[in-house]
Amino acid sequence: MAPTSTIPKNTICLWFDGAALDAATFYAETFPDSAVTAVHHAPGDYPSGQQGDVLTVEFTVLGIPCLGLNGGPMVKHSEAFSFQVATDDQAETDRLWDAIVGNGGQESECGWCKDRWGLSWQITPRVLIEAYTDPDPAVAKRAFEAMMTMRKIDVAAIEAARRG
Repeated sequence: MAPTSTIPKNTICLWFDGAALDAATFYAETFPDSAVTAVHHAPGDYPSGQQGDVLTVEFTVLGIPCLGLNGGPMVKHSEAFSFQVATDDQAETDRLWDAIVGNGGQESECGWCKDRWGLSWQITPRVLIEAYTDPDPAVAKRAFEAMMTMRKIDVAAIEAARRG
């Protein structure tokens, strides 16, 4: 009989400079269906740390398995990777946006923001996705143009643009 493993087949590995546990804890406290599931310490010294330091952190974000690696300062996050979080209403959009930006993060354009560790997030109301993918090109264009003027997405403004 083959041994069983709790290691997921596919895991997103996110590189941090010593802050993997802090980031994973923040994500677990901020997003539903998220948790820190394991913390592993380095069995020996390595280029960015010493034996006993937190080396990796296993966690989930909205049910997605992730691994935080404390690899050191040489690799930075970029907008080439982001978590897109579909929100159900303005209250959820505001709560998540404010948690990320208000915890040392920064606003960007069109529903994008970065957390204090440099990881990008798209806080995207479902109504926005429905609007800019509407089969009526005029509706989609109005919603898209409205979105292009925003930082945090304003659900009421998107709904108004949809209606024309």
